[in-house]
Amino acid sequence: MKLVRAELFKIRTTSTWWILALVTVPLWALTLFFNWLQTETLLDAELVGELSAMEGNEALAVAAQLENVAANLYTNGQFFGLLMVMVLGILVITSEFFHQTVTTTFLTTPHRTAVSLAKLGAAAILGVFFWLATTLLNFAVTLPILSSYGVDSQLDSGAIWQAIGLNGLAYLLWAIFGVGIGILVRSQLGATVTAIVVYLGGYIGAGTAIILLATRYGDWINNLQVLIPPLASQLMVTGTDLPGNPARWVGAVVLIGYAVVTGAVGTALLRKRDIS
Repeated sequence: MKLVRAELFKIRTTSTWWILALVTVPLWALTLFFNWLQTETLLDAELVGELSAMEGNEALAVAAQLENVAANLYTNGQFFGLLMVMVLGILVITSEFFHQTVTTTFLTTPHRTAVSLAKLGAAAILGVFFWLATTLLNFAVTLPILSSYGVDSQLDSGAIWQAIGLNGLAYLLWAIFGVGIGILVRSQLGATVTAIVVYLGGYIGAGTAIILLATRYGDWINNLQVLIPPLASQLMVTGTDLPGNPARWVGAVVLIGYAVVTGAVGTALLRKRDIS
């Protein structure tokens, strides 16, 4: 725990964390704007019914259920929030190489595995901190939004709390991904750009490819989306399991698997690489 506290102290004494926090707030607000519009559409029962009947889209009808609408608002900001905590995880390790303090770190604590685990732990704690902050903001805005449409809080539904909890797990795991990427690509700028491209490419590119393939080869292709980390994260925060999509717990298992592999590979590389 001393090493974890030391890593958290390093972060607290730099401007990195609060700059990313300040960037996260307007991105969270932007996401809220679009989710609010989506909420208004989904709560229009007549419109949803017409679209579902016209397109035979059962998933749309399920998404319009009150607990799914509420879950979307209570987990608002996930898309950009996960990106921010991943970047923060990257900076936890690459800042050491950038400022050339990594040698001092390993001379002070020669057990590289312990240092790696401490950095992973510190990143995970920061991820949970960002999740907690955005969740508190979500509670502050979701209750009045739902009330304005004559909908109660839906907090008596276990699905809502599961979505909120799984959202927290996603924040924690993406922070760990960031540390792993930072070890693989030591350059601070290179690692950050690579991570953003992979994140957005996975979400947009892979998501589009799956939709096109499903249209051609059948809906079973939709199950493959869970293999794409950004899509798996999104799957985790649905209020209930959506028709034609894998279960939420599958997304959680896949992300945990990626985090374990990323953390293990990163630790192994950090132990063997020359850091001078």
